[in-house]
Amino acid sequence: MLKEFKNNNQSYFYKRYTILETVNIYDGNRGKIVGHLHDFEKDITNSIFSLNNGGTILYPTDTIWGIGCDALDAGAVERVFAIKQRPKEKSFIILLADARDILQYVAAPHPDVIDIVSSFSQPTTVIFDGALGFPDSLVNEDGSIAIRIPDEPFCKALLKRFRKPIVSTSANISGRPSPLTFDLVEQSIKDSVDYVVEYRQNDSEVKQPSRIVRIKDDGELEIIRP
Repeated sequence: MLKEFKNNNQSYFYKRYTILETVNIYDGNRGKIVGHLHDFEKDITNSIFSLNNGGTILYPTDTIWGIGCDALDAGAVERVFAIKQRPKEKSFIILLADARDILQYVAAPHPDVIDIVSSFSQPTTVIFDGALGFPDSLVNEDGSIAIRIPDEPFCKALLKRFRKPIVSTSANISGRPSPLTFDLVEQSIKDSVDYVVEYRQNDSEVKQPSRIVRIKDDGELEIIRP
């Protein structure tokens, strides 16, 4: 949980080595604080600080809440496996900021991959052969990798600012149900990560995991999970 202390009518929330500031809204007529203005820029800053220091985050995605880390940091990836108590043979999904980034991390993708991925109208994870540059623990035995380009404000901003791929895996202990909203995330998960994003914690909209596909040689999609 985030801890709070107050100083000069401002509240400061912190968890381990991160600090998150919120600005109080004070109603002079009523003589009390009536709310807070939370700036999601602080969530971005704190998330990047954690990621750059080999840490883990709990964050909202275009699907369900996920546990994330720097996808190029083998030690951080190991921490995510430990938090989830997940077998090493089950790899994670990777989030990228833009469809063009696929060309950097996949060997010989389909020639029309950018147009194909950009045309998706729902959250879609694509299995690509020929992963490049990722730790061995993120790459399947056949050399494939699962990649998604999220269309969600916080995720897009975080990925663009971090400038590296981020791991995304459901915020649950392996084998237990995936939490469809933040309040369903187990406390043990919240306590295990280095930073918990505040943005969208009160969002009650139920999200579902993404569909999973492969792009066939003719450009058609092979649906693995609808």
